[in-house]
Amino acid sequence: MANRLKQLALHLKANEMTAEVWQSVPLAPPDSIFKLTAAYKADTFEKKVNLGVGAYRDDNDKPWVLPVVKKATQILLNDESLDHEYLPITGLAEFTSAAAKLILGPDSPAIKEDRTVSVQTISGTGANHLGALFLSRFYHWNGSPKIYLSNPTWANHHAIFRNVGIEPVDYPYYDPKTIGLDFNGFIDALKNAVDRSVFLLHACAHNPTGVDPTQEQWKAIAEVIKAKGHYAFFDCAYQGFASGDLDRDAWAVRHFVEQGIPLLVCQSFAKNAGLYGERVGALHLVSVDQDTAKRVKSQMSVLQRSEISNPPAHGARLVSLILNDAGLFEEWKRDIRTMAERIKEMRRELRRLLAEELETPGNWDHIERQIGMFSFTGLNGEQCRLLTEEGHIYLTGNGRISMAGLNSRNVRYVAEQIDRVVRRVSSSA
Repeated sequence: MANRLKQLALHLKANEMTAEVWQSVPLAPPDSIFKLTAAYKADTFEKKVNLGVGAYRDDNDKPWVLPVVKKATQILLNDESLDHEYLPITGLAEFTSAAAKLILGPDSPAIKEDRTVSVQTISGTGANHLGALFLSRFYHWNGSPKIYLSNPTWANHHAIFRNVGIEPVDYPYYDPKTIGLDFNGFIDALKNAVDRSVFLLHACAHNPTGVDPTQEQWKAIAEVIKAKGHYAFFDCAYQGFASGDLDRDAWAVRHFVEQGIPLLVCQSFAKNAGLYGERVGALHLVSVDQDTAKRVKSQMSVLQRSEISNPPAHGARLVSLILNDAGLFEEWKRDIRTMAERIKEMRRELRRLLAEELETPGNWDHIERQIGMFSFTGLNGEQCRLLTEEGHIYLTGNGRISMAGLNSRNVRYVAEQIDRVVRRVSSSA
C-alpha cells in the first residue's frame, strides 16, 4: 500500500512538472486564411462568397478534379506492378527529371550539361523549406544570413526562412499608388544590396498581388542580379495556371539560366494539376558543372533524409505519368487552359461591371492587367471589413482576392458590394 501511494505521488509530481513546462508556451495566432475560411463556413447567409482561399473552383464553386488526373488515376489503379515501397530519398526519378524539363525547358543547357540537381519535395512549401535549409548550411553569405523577399509576398515565406535561421528583408515590389509593379524601387534594391545577396523571385503570377514584371523588365532585373553576383531563389507555384501557357510562365526562369545566373527553383503541382492534397513538388538547383551538381545532390540527400526520409509516391506517380505520356500531356495542357481562361473571364467581367456598368469610382483596369489566381484590388482595410461584415464577402484585410472564388452567379453581387463600400468609404481612408 505504501509503495502504491509513493508511486501515485511520483506520478502526480511528474504530471505537475510537465504542466509547468508547457504552461509557458505562448498561444500562436491562428492562420489568417484558415481563420477566414472557418468564418465563411460558419456564415449562414445565402449569398456569402469566399475570396480568401487559394484553391481553384469551377463555375459551380466546386473543387475541380482535372479530367487528365482522373484518367491517370485509373491507369495507376490498374497497374499491377505498383507497390507501396519507399521511393528513393530524392524522389521518383521519372518525376523529377520530367519536372525539371517542364520548368527549365527540354533543351535547357543546365539539363543537357547534367548540372541540374532535382529533388522531390512536399509540394512548393517543402521545396522552399529544403532550398532555404540548403542555403543556410552551404551558401557563403556576404554578411549575416538574410534573404530579400518582395513586399508583399506569400506570408509563409517569412516563417520558412526564419525557421532555418535566415532573416527575411523586404524589398520594394508593389506600388499601391499604381496598383502595379514598383520597378524602380525593385531595381534600386537589387543595386543597393551587398554583392552576392539572395533574392526570392516569383516566377509568375506573383502571390499575393498578381503583378508580374514584363519580359523586358525581367531582362533588366536579370542584368542587375548578374552584375551584383546575387543568387536567385525562384518560387514557381503557378506555371501554366497563370497564363494558360506552360512555356510563357517559365520564361523568367529560363532566361536567368541562359544568362548563367546561379539559382534554384521551387516547383509545385498543387494549382496547375489540382493536386492540393497530394503535396507534389520539386526543388531544382542549377550548378556550374557536373562535379558541383554531384556534391550538391549528396548534401540534398542528407538534408532530405533527416527531414522526411522519403517523399510520398502517389502524387508523384500521377504527375510523372502525365508529364511523360505525350497524349496525357496534351490533355493536361487543355485542362490548364480551361482553368486559366475561366480566371481571365472573371477578371474581365469584374472589371467590366465595376468600370463600365456600375461606374464605380476609381480605375479598375488593374484587375485585368494582373495575372493568376490572386488580385490586389486596391481596397483598403475599412472597405474590406465592410465587405466581410455587411456583404458576407470573405477576403483578407489587404484587399487581396482569389479570382477562383468568383463565378457567373456571384460576380455581379461581389461587384455591387465593392461599389457600395467604395462609395461609402474613400480609398484614401
